[in-house]
Amino acid sequence: MVTAVPRLVIAAPSSGSGKTTVATGLMAALTARGLAVSPHKVGPDYIDPGYHALATGRVGRNLDAYMCGPELIGPLFLHGARGCDVAVVEGVMGLYDGAAKEGELASTAHVAKLLRAPVVLVVDASSQSRSVAALVHGFASWDPEVRLGGVILNKVASDRHEELLRDALDSTGVPVLGVLRRAPQVDTPSRHLGLVPVAERRAEAVEAVAAMAAQVSQGCDLEGLLGLARTAGPLSGEPWRPPVTAPSTGAVVAVAGGPAFTFSYAEHTELLTAAGAEVVPFDPLRDEQLPDGTGGLVVGGGFPEVYAAELSANEPLRKAIGDFALSGAPVAAECAGLLYLCRELDGQPMCGVLDATARMSGRLTLGYRDAVAVSDSVLAAAGTRMRAHEFHRTVVEPGSGAAPAWGVRSPVRRVEGFVQQGVHASYLHTHWAAQPAVARRFVERCRTS
Repeated sequence: MVTAVPRLVIAAPSSGSGKTTVATGLMAALTARGLAVSPHKVGPDYIDPGYHALATGRVGRNLDAYMCGPELIGPLFLHGARGCDVAVVEGVMGLYDGAAKEGELASTAHVAKLLRAPVVLVVDASSQSRSVAALVHGFASWDPEVRLGGVILNKVASDRHEELLRDALDSTGVPVLGVLRRAPQVDTPSRHLGLVPVAERRAEAVEAVAAMAAQVSQGCDLEGLLGLARTAGPLSGEPWRPPVTAPSTGAVVAVAGGPAFTFSYAEHTELLTAAGAEVVPFDPLRDEQLPDGTGGLVVGGGFPEVYAAELSANEPLRKAIGDFALSGAPVAAECAGLLYLCRELDGQPMCGVLDATARMSGRLTLGYRDAVAVSDSVLAAAGTRMRAHEFHRTVVEPGSGAAPAWGVRSPVRRVEGFVQQGVHASYLHTHWAAQPAVARRFVERCRTS
């Protein structure tokens, strides 16, 4: 099967150049024109896709060539873009920045080549004029397989500044497809792990996305960008589909959500459903009991440290989760979920499932990880290999009574996480599309627990 979905990759020389503003604003501007826009994000980021979903009305999806493998990038893209008029892919970090010591793997450039998509470079021009030409020339010529189809100049100070930039870029042969003036009103607030998620500031996020759309509509050549998107090469292959391994089993999998637990990949829910589960979201900040009939519990990533007092105050739910885990039922927790299952977080009582305490630290732990399951668990048999991502500013001090979940080979060899009874809790974020058996195994345990 050959598919030709018009598509663009929005990249930048470095983080902080304005990729999210341009990508989200472009998604919203094209949606306002009546186009069905498929939103995508390169890499493991959970927060930007929330803004993309707000801009397009469609689920934001990640394209991570490290965790999922290069062979899944095309199928996952086609899965998300099915039925859409155009796709916009926001890059990660700088255009050529990928997994450490892995060459181009998982970089924006790598994903653009896998998608056969033209790249638009967003350049922060606030402190340069003629030098912009050297920068753009370098990015355009570094890898001949990456097609740089245009540049958008961001944070331009004045008409005179724009004129100097355009004159300099004439010699590069890379067209200017947009000029955005300095506009602090479209900035979105950040904190220790990046942007504040949409779920925590929905009204303000709606306003921010509308401002991004207005800025892109006014400052960018939308027809030129659409024309460039239509030059993307055809993609061969079938869209990814979650393998249907069982009809509806009646197994209820409760998935934590709400402002404290916003990190999830759409494919996880799709895989659980395909494995026969009924996925029911709940909010640990508000709901005092697990959903009726819960047979399995998934608590993903997010910001429990920001909501520690509120999570602690919901004592009925903490007790319900503790009793549920004690019964041996399957529980899968990643990062924020790990913290929530500890005895306490920053001195606030949590669920007490794990004999461990958690606290904020000043040190950022960040990077891709190669992991192997070292204990049989509800997610994986011992020996199962997965690639993962770690991203937190907290420390967990373990007590006793649990086996480790993963052996991690990068950046140093160590064991990590907890496996006890039906609980699998770890700092590592994984993408189950790379290992669909994880969802199937979890749902099977729900049926037998």
